[in-house]
Amino acid sequence: MPLDWAKPAGKTIGLALIRAKARGGDRIGSLLFNFGGPGGSGVSMMPLYGATVSALREQYDLVSWDPRGVGGSEGVRCRSDKDIESAESIDATPDTAAEEAVYFQDATAFGKGCQRAAGELMAHVSTTDTARDMDLMRQVLGDRKMHYFGISYGTELGGVYAHLFPKNVGRLILDAVVDPSADTIGHAENQTRGFQRALDDYLKSTGQDPEQGTRKIATLLKDLDANPLPTGTSRKLTQTLAVTGIVLPLYSKASWPTLTSALKAAEDGDGSELLTLADDYNERDTSGHYGTTTHSQRVISCLDDKQRPTAAETKKLLPRFEKLSPVFGAFLGWDTAGWCHDWPVAGQGDTPEVSAPGAAPVLVVGNTGDPATPYEGARKMADELGKDVGVVLTWKGEGHGAYGSGSDCVDATVNAYLLKGTVPKDGKVCS
Repeated sequence: MPLDWAKPAGKTIGLALIRAKARGGDRIGSLLFNFGGPGGSGVSMMPLYGATVSALREQYDLVSWDPRGVGGSEGVRCRSDKDIESAESIDATPDTAAEEAVYFQDATAFGKGCQRAAGELMAHVSTTDTARDMDLMRQVLGDRKMHYFGISYGTELGGVYAHLFPKNVGRLILDAVVDPSADTIGHAENQTRGFQRALDDYLKSTGQDPEQGTRKIATLLKDLDANPLPTGTSRKLTQTLAVTGIVLPLYSKASWPTLTSALKAAEDGDGSELLTLADDYNERDTSGHYGTTTHSQRVISCLDDKQRPTAAETKKLLPRFEKLSPVFGAFLGWDTAGWCHDWPVAGQGDTPEVSAPGAAPVLVVGNTGDPATPYEGARKMADELGKDVGVVLTWKGEGHGAYGSGSDCVDATVNAYLLKGTVPKDGKVCS
């Protein structure tokens, strides 16, 4: 691929792709997958997802890739394992001027580390760059139209592709939909609502009153801020790691029992189970090596987003975030200021452009219990794609994403669209 799409004949970079060829004789073409992030490796994820989409392989070559700046495609590592572990002790919801100074110093150091690692690539890993990569991949794969399955951030990428290349859109599925109308603050507010909604549903499933259960967890986190818990290792469970550990099992209803066990252990003074969950989220293995998904995620999202909320602006917003969620609000609120603080490269825009007049119908799948990409984003994506383009399918379920999550109705509707070209009625609901 061209490093800089404004100079297509200039310096190039390599992208890592993976493909499983169609098994059946009635091949439609390639079906390109992006599993989210930004920063997720499609080369690693595609084999793990293969069983879920086995029906689609009858007529499609299943293809995924590591987008530029990710994994095998010029992946970025912004700091060492030792530095990552050291940063775990930093309070992500600073309460004092000293804690605030450390929080922002760490953010500056992270950005500088990314710049050293990425070099000139740092300014060329935007979602728009990757959407242009996708269209060249379509041509290299020999496909007249782009057939695509985007999950989570992959829905934003799919929407941007449709905007840039509406006439090349074939059959596009967007599942677990990012709200394209939300800016940096709006996206953080959406996630705060989504994770609190999922936490409420989890608490109800265990017979607890959501308001009381939330207060109990918030109290636990407040205690951890002053007194981290032992874990049976040299590491302790901090407030920040505990929130990370709570977030992970909310992504899937099947993991809710794990959350129950981890919270019970923490209430009894043992932070080991929540730490294990946090390590899973942070891609830390038992040898202390960390993955780089969050590094790539930050490099990509900070190039996409030009908003840079200050500490003062964030502090004014904190009461609003904390009202939305006493558990997650402060963390996601502070994150708006810290994530791209003092970033070495300017951001490109406020929100992604996804309008795609003239494109073929795009199937937009929303899950009412989705914690990370709340359901409301599906309708907004469909509206912004445009009349007769965005078609919404709703699943009344739990977890991040709908396809392959236990709904025969969702799976059958998606399969019919991808395999037969059958577009469901806008507003169809699967319960």
